[in-house]
This record gives sequence, structure tokens and C-alpha cells, in this order.
Amino acid sequence: MEKCSLRYQFCAVLRSDITYIHKLIWIAIKDEFGSCVFHDNGELNRAALRTIIFEDENQRQKLNRITHPEIYREMCWEAVKCAFSGYQFIIMDLPLLFEAGVMVPYMHKIVVVTCEEDLQLQRLMEQRHLSERESKLMIGAQMPLDVKATRAQFVIENSGNLEDSRQQVNRIHKRLSASYFHWKLRLLVGLAVGGVTGILYFVSTKVGKVTGRELVSLISGGSK
Repeated sequence: MEKCSLRYQFCAVLRSDITYIHKLIWIAIKDEFGSCVFHDNGELNRAALRTIIFEDENQRQKLNRITHPEIYREMCWEAVKCAFSGYQFIIMDLPLLFEAGVMVPYMHKIVVVTCEEDLQLQRLMEQRHLSERESKLMIGAQMPLDVKATRAQFVIENSGNLEDSRQQVNRIHKRLSASYFHWKLRLLVGLAVGGVTGILYFVSTKVGKVTGRELVSLISGGSK
């Protein structure tokens, strides 16, 4: 799991990435897809794996079943650590949030970044060094951006220049920073932990008293 920092206070970004998952998952990937998806040095061959999963929906679902549980587990653990470290909120970078559906109920707010389709294709080809066909397969494997946008609380239109996108991010960050939701969440967690601790203490004292009475009874009975 990769944790990177934004230039914003009280905020952390967690990125899901197959590269950072547990080595045991790599073994499961090798068992399922073969050694052809690994380099000679043992590192994951992302290009080879990408070719397999974007050509075949069934293969893609197999990979998701192997990797997603571990990725989500790691992200949730990192989120808990960030909360205890004092972060006001955490951004989870989940490209397949809606497609997988598992994490949607746990998101307080959802931000979708959109851009024009031809620009999305161009950026994929340039930044990932993919062919046009590979890029189209990757885009086709995901829910259309306009559909995702209808399910989000915030939308960043990223077809313009960097400054335009930065201003949109600043506005969203300002609104999230003004929220008191994280205090409500911390209060609920504190009450839950306090309640469980109180119950355990109550039960332990009761058990201790019962054990003490039984011990006195045994001793007095044995002396008759």
C-alpha cells in the first residue's frame, strides 16, 4: 500500500496498487496466471498481466478476487492509523470503486475526476506508454466517467489546465476541512471503545466476586 502526501494540512492520500500487496498474493497470482506475468527477477510484469486481464473479463474477475480483499484490508488498516495520527480526513484513490462496489458504503464523500474521452485516451497512451488499443481496452473495462460523476458528491473536471484543476481541488478541500464529521466519528468510536471497556471491567469484577465467594464456601465446607 502506498501512502503519499498532498500539499494540504490534515489530509492523507492512500493509493491502491497491486505492487504493494502481500507477497503471498503474488504466489496466488502466479498459480492462477503462470510465471509469464512475472519478470525473471521475481517482480510482477504489469504489462503482461494487463494484456491478459483486459482481453478477458473472466480473467480480470479472477485477479480482482485474488487482490481486492488484501488491498481493501491494507487500505482500511492504513486509514485507521492515519485517523489515530490526527488526520482530519483520508482520501482513498480507488479507480474501481463503483465497479467493485465493496467500499462504496464506507465512503463519506466521493470525488470523481472526469475529462473528455479523447483526452482520457491520449493521457493514458502518453503517461502509461500504452498503445491505442490497450488504452481503449482499459477504458472499456471501467464504468463510463459520466455515469460515475452522477454517483459522486464532488466532480473535478480535468479537461482544462493544471491551475483550473487545482482550484477545483482547493474548493473541495476547503469544504471537507470545514466539516465536523471526523469529530462525530471519533466521538462514536470513543464511546464504543469506552462502552466495551466498561462492560469488560464490570464482567471481570462480577466474575472475581463470584470466584471469591465460591472459594470461601469451599474452604468453610472443607473445614467442617
